[in-house]
Amino acid sequence: MTKVRQDAWSHEDDLLLAETVLRHIREGSTQLNAFEEVGDLLNRTSAACGFRWNAEVRPFYDKAVENAKKQRKEKKRKEAKASSLVPVTPTENRTQEKEALSLQEIIEALENWNKDQKTFSEEEGRKLHEENKKLKKDLEALREEYRSFVKALDQAKERFTEEDQEDPPFFRLDEEGNAQPM
Repeated sequence: MTKVRQDAWSHEDDLLLAETVLRHIREGSTQLNAFEEVGDLLNRTSAACGFRWNAEVRPFYDKAVENAKKQRKEKKRKEAKASSLVPVTPTENRTQEKEALSLQEIIEALENWNKDQKTFSEEEGRKLHEENKKLKKDLEALREEYRSFVKALDQAKERFTEEDQEDPPFFRLDEEGNAQPM
């Protein structure tokens, strides 16, 4: 039975980290601010959050990060145009738009993650199959070497036994092949 670490990252923790980082990217904030925010929520250091993001979570959200950066650029362009042409829209509409975009990004990210998991599983299965074949081949080679070694020992034992019959032995081999003084 495997023991689960009490401080292990759960799937929900990873999702919270991903959503927060993506939101910060979209809003033009830094990833460091996102790591600090998640660290406060999960009672972890921002460095731990940053390490988890870069080592484990980010590869599954590469497309979502690209989309968030594009949205940030589009948002800046729209704001630049809007500030020069049109007065600011009510915040309620922008909040709903952000939530809709956020949900769409989450759906895309989860679909990408699912696809990546399938690809990873297939690749891992292929690697394990290749490793298994190699280990079987190595095992067969070791068995053949063992057979050759045992055969050589048997031949040496026969020669030794023949010589013992000619000369009186100083030692005798017991049933286990150990030399015993006479």
